[in-house]
Amino acid sequence: MGREVPGSGIRVEEESRTRTVAPPLYRVLMHNDDYTTMEFVVEVLQAVFRKSATEANQIMLHIHHKGVGECGVFPYEIAETKVARVHSLARKTGYPLRCSLEEA
Repeated sequence: MGREVPGSGIRVEEESRTRTVAPPLYRVLMHNDDYTTMEFVVEVLQAVFRKSATEANQIMLHIHHKGVGECGVFPYEIAETKVARVHSLARKTGYPLRCSLEEA
């Protein structure tokens, strides 16, 4: 689209710029409990969050010692889906494992 310069018959094209805004990010936090096995936590970290065995073990130990640990940072919809997957897997296996979201 352009506009015409008054009285000149000249049409001036205007450049429009579209700025995309990155969606807000959310941290997925996993919480320690007294019943979920360390092995299950590692399996979930590998399956849901695509962590290597080494990374998963490090995160699991952090959760075990500190009470909570970060599994990853994602846009809201992805973070919400990952939390739901963790809760579903935990429910199916009878563990009370919980995750939560926190704005990054």
